[in-house]
Amino acid sequence: MFGFRQAVTAFDQTAPAGTGLARGDTVARMFWDGVARRGPRVVLRQKDFGIWKPLSWTELGDIVREVAMGLVALGYQPGEVASVLSNTNREWVYADLGAITAGGVVNGIYPTDAAPQVEYLCADSSTVFLFVEDDEQLDKALEVRARLPMLRKIIVFDMEGLRELDDPQVMSLDELRRIGRVHHANHPGQLGQRIDSRKPADLAILVYTSGTTGKPKGAMISHRNIIRTCHAYNEFAPQTEADERMAFLPLCHIAERMGGEYFPILTGSIINFVENPDTVPENVREIQPTTFTAVPRVWEKFYSGVLIRIRESTRLQQMAYAWAIGVGMRRARMIEEGKPVPAALAFAFSAARFLVLDNIRRMIGVHRARILLTGAAPISPDLVRWYMALGLNMVEVWGMTESCGAVTSNPLERIKPGSIGIATRHAEVKVSHEGELLVRGDSVFMGYLNLPDKTAETIVDGWLHTGDVGRVDADGYFYITDRMKDIIITAGGKNITPSEFENQLKFSPYITDAVVIGDKRAYLSCLVMIDHENVEQWAQERSIPFSDYRSLTRRPEVVKLIGEEIEKVNRMFARVEQIKQFRLIENKLTPEDEELTPTMKLKRKLVGEKYRDLIESMYSAKAA
Repeated sequence: MFGFRQAVTAFDQTAPAGTGLARGDTVARMFWDGVARRGPRVVLRQKDFGIWKPLSWTELGDIVREVAMGLVALGYQPGEVASVLSNTNREWVYADLGAITAGGVVNGIYPTDAAPQVEYLCADSSTVFLFVEDDEQLDKALEVRARLPMLRKIIVFDMEGLRELDDPQVMSLDELRRIGRVHHANHPGQLGQRIDSRKPADLAILVYTSGTTGKPKGAMISHRNIIRTCHAYNEFAPQTEADERMAFLPLCHIAERMGGEYFPILTGSIINFVENPDTVPENVREIQPTTFTAVPRVWEKFYSGVLIRIRESTRLQQMAYAWAIGVGMRRARMIEEGKPVPAALAFAFSAARFLVLDNIRRMIGVHRARILLTGAAPISPDLVRWYMALGLNMVEVWGMTESCGAVTSNPLERIKPGSIGIATRHAEVKVSHEGELLVRGDSVFMGYLNLPDKTAETIVDGWLHTGDVGRVDADGYFYITDRMKDIIITAGGKNITPSEFENQLKFSPYITDAVVIGDKRAYLSCLVMIDHENVEQWAQERSIPFSDYRSLTRRPEVVKLIGEEIEKVNRMFARVEQIKQFRLIENKLTPEDEELTPTMKLKRKLVGEKYRDLIESMYSAKAA
């Protein structure tokens, strides 16, 4: 049927027979084995005109084959780079798997990147084919293509508004697929040859770092890195073909690429692509995923929404919630401490779920969820406990681009909030004498593209130097205390880890993010980004006038509200670790703004530079 049966059976079988897992030692082999095994089963869904449209493994195989052979027909050679500039959608997967099947390397570009960034990433990676989502992304490519002599073709997913475009370098995805169908019919053996052209040690994908300390660096991830990581994921968060998951984080980020695309290929779990990041709350209620991976910002938003609803409810409902969440918290504490849950508490928790907590789970859309995964940024331990109190397994994982995703995870049988868990079986993790977490194993990346000196600094004697400061407890659970470069040393010589305070602040429904300042200063201060929706609702309920986001942040009542939230957290810390002054960031930030990473984290260094005057204003007056 596919003209590659030998390619599917000849490779090293990395998944045990009978497990339901796709087998293969490269991404392409793993994918095509999944196609052969699962045929008519649904592999992914995406909305078309408001209706969720399913796609089978067989149908996806047809599309990927057409894309791969289309690229081959246009001269794409094994080892060459194709880049994808698009939001997370099924077409991203078509391009990725098509280029990898053709023996190529795939590089992702954030859709929020500006034209100069697109130019740099395409030039540094030597991109020869560029996939773009629509006319907006095409404009960026056209603006810089004259300075990209290696770029041969630009392939557009959505041609709406471009039907009259007559440009020999631009073509539609549909046209590429048509060329691929013809080429495959005339050269049926080439598909298997291209799949066989790649070995486990070969480069599979490029994932560029965020570039907060300089130009982005292209992390080289091999097929072996990806396969080993996928199997490790299935050990700490096992999935099957019956599982449903959502994909909405950027696919050019290692977290979604691994967890939202490659891991489901291994396990056969169904991928549901959300409409856009703004529709996540609505889509999660429609999909009701059984496994859900998100960054802390998403989990904080869900919690804040529930808290606001509770505050608007009747006194009786508030009392019922307080009782139910209290029961859930007691049970969560028993699990955290590794103790068996007493029968009486288990019974009370069953009643609490039936009467109250299941309604909250349905409100969020996680009623069916077996596992909630959180990573890519620190999360408040109390927030993890809250989800555990709902009866949900919230598992914090830790890793980075250079480790090809997660290398530690909390085991389901004993979750320790605040911990990043224990090392997965495929990796070694240890704490250096300087307190830095080091990683060694098959998941550690090949190095940085075109930067051998940076690679040598990062991988020393086989150990990946992560830059994270941490510790390990007697049970082998690791804890991140901060980034080495983020540790604050006050004028008095006190070492402060700002992330602990920041994480507690973000537990407030009125605070989205915060950056603690204080290096070589007499005291700590803080810049705060408010939660627009919740603070706006709070102000409207109290008839506080405002016209826009900036005017909202300048209202004395809002400043007082945030001050009270900071004081709540201050009481949890020693006096030298408390915030003495704070200011609200008056601009509403989005992923398009340089202060935010694509995963919606404030960039500490850039914030410190851009808001220097605001920071200095907190030190020009005497601390309270």
